[in-house]
Amino acid sequence: MKRLVAILLSVALLGWLLSDGRWRELGIALERLSPGVLLIAACGFAVSYLLRALRIHDEFRADASGRYPACLRIVLVHNAMINVVPFRGGEAAFPLLLRQTFGTPLGRAVASLFWLRLQDAFVVMALAAIVWPGLPAWLRALAVLAVIAFAWWLPRWASRPHDWQQGGTLTSKLARVRDAFAETTRHARFGWLWTLANWSVKLLVQAYVLSAALPAVLTTGAAGALGAELAAILPIQGVAGFGTYEAGAAAAMLPAGVALSDGLKGALALHLFVIASAVIAGSIAWLFPTHGPGPQQTTESTHP
Repeated sequence: MKRLVAILLSVALLGWLLSDGRWRELGIALERLSPGVLLIAACGFAVSYLLRALRIHDEFRADASGRYPACLRIVLVHNAMINVVPFRGGEAAFPLLLRQTFGTPLGRAVASLFWLRLQDAFVVMALAAIVWPGLPAWLRALAVLAVIAFAWWLPRWASRPHDWQQGGTLTSKLARVRDAFAETTRHARFGWLWTLANWSVKLLVQAYVLSAALPAVLTTGAAGALGAELAAILPIQGVAGFGTYEAGAAAAMLPAGVALSDGLKGALALHLFVIASAVIAGSIAWLFPTHGPGPQQTTESTHP
């Protein structure tokens, strides 16, 4: 049912685009993205990719052994996959690439991906509380404090001693997941620093591209970029994000006076650029395979 709804969302966006010649108006929005705008945005996305790779290199420094280019390749290929493969299926590339490249156990890699996505969600929710229009100051502060408190408590809860291994089959499996999650939060020394830096750059670049496509002021583009990223947290996504991404961005720009149709066109232009950047960077990274772990490293990683 979720996949059917996701397909319908994407088909609805396509139908809206083809009706009344709106695809021509999309072309106008794309034409506003001059070579200078695209060059600046591409450089910004490159910085974002480098920051994400630093986070992976920091967390898996024992496995990577200084192989930062290998971490960058994992980030680029994974990013391309999640932007192209439907129904978030591309997320599976992350643990598989870590195992292939560094010999990281799948449980450890999956726990790392879970913590990575949680950190992304915490940062985006905190930023949304800060900039969302119409909220009183006390409510903004309360929301930010609630996000920080939960982000601080969760890894500490996972690290507490527990006797879940003594339970049934399901409880023992959850115990292994909890232990793997606790381990990954301990290894990511500067994970929050890299996550904050990445999202600051990423949202700024997307705001810049969206404001150029509309055209609008940068603050309006920032609201749209944040709305698009918040839509990515929803349990149901369009195929490759098409439909939900645009709707989230357009809805967030309504308080700024941007008409829904204009917001959808600008967000679609941004989405196409984001996917193109991800696919190009991922394809280049795919052409330069890295050597897998040696037998000794694989054994040590599998049996910590």
